Amino acid sequence: MTQATERFSNRVENYIRFRPRYPQAVIEVLRANCQLTERDAIADIGSGTGILAEMFLRNGNLVYGVEPNRRMREAGERLLRGYERFKSINATAEETTLPSMSVDFVTAGQAFHWFDQTKARREFKRILKSEGWVALVWNERREDTTPFARDYEQLLRSYGTDYEEVGHKRIDKETLQPFFGDDFHCETFENRQSFDFEGLRGRLLSSSYAPEAGHPQHAPMLLELQRIFDKYQEDGQVTFEYDTNIYYGHLE
Repeated sequence: MTQATERFSNRVENYIRFRPRYPQAVIEVLRANCQLTERDAIADIGSGTGILAEMFLRNGNLVYGVEPNRRMREAGERLLRGYERFKSINATAEETTLPSMSVDFVTAGQAFHWFDQTKARREFKRILKSEGWVALVWNERREDTTPFARDYEQLLRSYGTDYEEVGHKRIDKETLQPFFGDDFHCETFENRQSFDFEGLRGRLLSSSYAPEAGHPQHAPMLLELQRIFDKYQEDGQVTFEYDTNIYYGHLE
């Protein structure tokens, strides 16, 4: 399996253009239940191109974007260059290089499943202030709610290089309990994306398990993608439905 920190190096532009954003409800949950204010400092771990970090920057927060992948980090720096309160950090979840007790929130969007959870937990406890919060966010694609969703899921299972092994498929309250302890919460919100075929193609190729050009499965996969799109498109569009899950709590 490709090293986790390098998995998205060749997928940056598709990631920027076609990955889903998070609903504003994520910020509202943290305001209501974790007392998030614009004065809080955020360490966004595995910040990538800055999708989650930008939500906190718009809220007025100081955000440390911790990202070990050079291409993803440089894309985030480019996209977020208009925000004076964004600080890009070349580091990992397990060794953030941030000072002890320096942040009010540690966040991770679509990234936590790549971390060494034991080492990351120790590091998060080190950099969090007393009573600081951890918030983990995922857009989970619904796999079987529509015929299109079922056929797309089958495409990933048939052609994905290591689709079955990708850890975020197993993230739920039970698997996060050893990380958080007993006192943490989950809230879920609806989210969706609609694509024409080029957008659907880009969304597929932004995934770390989609075979790239030159791989023997690449061309057959795209032929199957075209077949699925042609079968289910309405007015030239197909729609992904997501559950956006946010898990938040203190580290015991």
